[in-house]
Amino acid sequence: MSSGLLRMAVVCSSNQNRSMEAHSLLSRRGFNVRSFGVGTKVRLPGPAPDKPNVYDFQTTYSQMYNDLLRKDSKFYTHSGILHMLGRNQRIKPRPERFQNCQEKFDLIITCEERVYDKVVADLNSREPETGQPVYVINVDIQDNQEEAILGAFLICELCECIELLEEVEDQDLEELLQEFERTTSKTFLHTVCFY
Repeated sequence: MSSGLLRMAVVCSSNQNRSMEAHSLLSRRGFNVRSFGVGTKVRLPGPAPDKPNVYDFQTTYSQMYNDLLRKDSKFYTHSGILHMLGRNQRIKPRPERFQNCQEKFDLIITCEERVYDKVVADLNSREPETGQPVYVINVDIQDNQEEAILGAFLICELCECIELLEEVEDQDLEELLQEFERTTSKTFLHTVCFY
């Protein structure tokens, strides 16, 4: 399966840090990839843990960038959030919500267990159409810049191994994920859903 043929999505909570870091790396490596969030709103860290910046999914990355620049350019530059938003706007105009996407994927990778649960629940709630399988894999990645970068490389390595499989079958995927668990000391949740 060539990377151009494998239709894939990377999903985190707000389509900001983890999914966008992986989206950026995978697209540079030639993968056919999209990224999403599953939250009801987009949340970015604020000046205190109980004061996040909350936006609608229709808000563009550029609008978020300008809003935070206006609020406190020094704080949001130092925290890396403006850099992250700058990267995001070079990839696509705004965050997207997975539940609103009707596109079909071969592989969906989530970045934390509660996101995985929401993606699987959404896929299972849809009216069956084609019976086409979609493999959903969770890789737990902490939501900070360093872990997002490391997680993107891990996701990319996993996708490169998956594309080497002649056909994605449950048994082959299970063996591949077990090997990744041995070498990374991470646990990978996975399931297959159908469109």
